[in-house]
Amino acid sequence: MSQALRAPTRLDLALMTVTALIWASGFIAIRVAVPETGPVWLAAIRVGIGFLVLLPYAIWRGMVWPQSRNQWALIIGMALLNVVIPFVLVAWAGKTVGAGVLALLMGTGPFMALIGSHFMTDDDRLSTRKVLAVLLGFSGILVLVGPSIVSGLSGGPVLGILAAVGASLCYVTAGLLIRRIAMPPVRLACLALGIGTAALLPLALVVDGPLLVSGLSGQALASLIYLGVFPTGIAYIMRFTLIRAIGYSRFSLSVNMVPVFGVALGVIILGEPLSLSLVGALVLVLAGLFVASSGNKPSAAPIKVEP
Repeated sequence: MSQALRAPTRLDLALMTVTALIWASGFIAIRVAVPETGPVWLAAIRVGIGFLVLLPYAIWRGMVWPQSRNQWALIIGMALLNVVIPFVLVAWAGKTVGAGVLALLMGTGPFMALIGSHFMTDDDRLSTRKVLAVLLGFSGILVLVGPSIVSGLSGGPVLGILAAVGASLCYVTAGLLIRRIAMPPVRLACLALGIGTAALLPLALVVDGPLLVSGLSGQALASLIYLGVFPTGIAYIMRFTLIRAIGYSRFSLSVNMVPVFGVALGVIILGEPLSLSLVGALVLVLAGLFVASSGNKPSAAPIKVEP
């Protein structure tokens, strides 16, 4: 069975922008909550809340279950790469890396998608323009990583930076799996978050021990609830729906806006410094994203692809 992709509408573009803004704001909440919860508990709680947000709708519409072992394997793999591993990595990175830098690093996903598509497809090879885009993007990463390497690797920010880059790679890989799963978007997101909750809760108990919710500050609790409801629950619905409607390559362009929103929110809300290296990295990443998308003008006609 094949599924038709359509060209993005104005509503799609608006939803992509809102999704990017929600994701960028999530890095602020992570920076606020992770010092009190630890990275694994933060991931477990946000995923659990997101699962509870989606569960009533999934039950109301009628939960759809995978029909084959292959579909189960794809969903479990997607849940690990889209929820469990990246959420822990981003939360751990948030202990030492600023919200603006986190958003900037997560905005490198499209560059990884360009490289991945070269090796995983027959019709989307790297061109001179794409190579230039990749070089610009990773030059931005090097601007941020360089000072950390000089200051030393042990416990330094470079480890958090590498964790954030690893999380971005997980998201890109998971994005390639979503359209191969024959399940309505909201119920797929609900099942993925349920699998993530089942994996993260025991892991949090083993790694961090019991968490006393009564010991958390009001700011941390509010940040956890926000993370679960918006960047996890609502944003996941929007992500899965848009990927299935307009395709992953088009949706990934929304990631382009995450660095801009993230850096701006980090400076405005958390008062993070707007350093020269951060500005330079942001310019390089945005230049790379512009080069990557400048030649990407998809046709308005539907495109047939295998699910």
